[in-house]
Amino acid sequence: MSTFNLSRNPAGRLICTLADGTVHANVTPVRAFPLAAPGEGLALMSQEGHEIAWIPLLSQLDPTNRSLIEEELSNREFMPEIQRIEAVSSFATPSTWTISTSRGTTDMVLKGEEDIRRLPDNGLLIADNHGIQYLIRDRKALDRHSRKILERFL
Repeated sequence: MSTFNLSRNPAGRLICTLADGTVHANVTPVRAFPLAAPGEGLALMSQEGHEIAWIPLLSQLDPTNRSLIEEELSNREFMPEIQRIEAVSSFATPSTWTISTSRGTTDMVLKGEEDIRRLPDNGLLIADNHGIQYLIRDRKALDRHSRKILERFL
């Protein structure tokens, strides 16, 4: 059913061989809807930024191709989930936030309120000054202290 086959080169980069025998080195999987529908609508992009294959459902791929794509995506999509906001340096931006995430406790700098994006189902995506994206799946599920801090920025 698959119109392509994936493998890795000696440097660990993805290689895509299409059904017609065309080989593309250094391909990158890109999700169309990374938060709303992570398993639906993925494109394999060439090194030049052109779409070379479309994957309607990740679950329909053979196990080898699916595993290689999931590995590559997990390396690219570093997005810690905020579990608690411990403290903020100031309620004016820029401000330094001390947060507990799914990857441990850290400090991040919020440059401005515009770096907080609302998502469906009360979710938020917060970008720090280094471009790291932090996810809050449901802000209403946070503890009271975290919600109070967050409301000051929304």
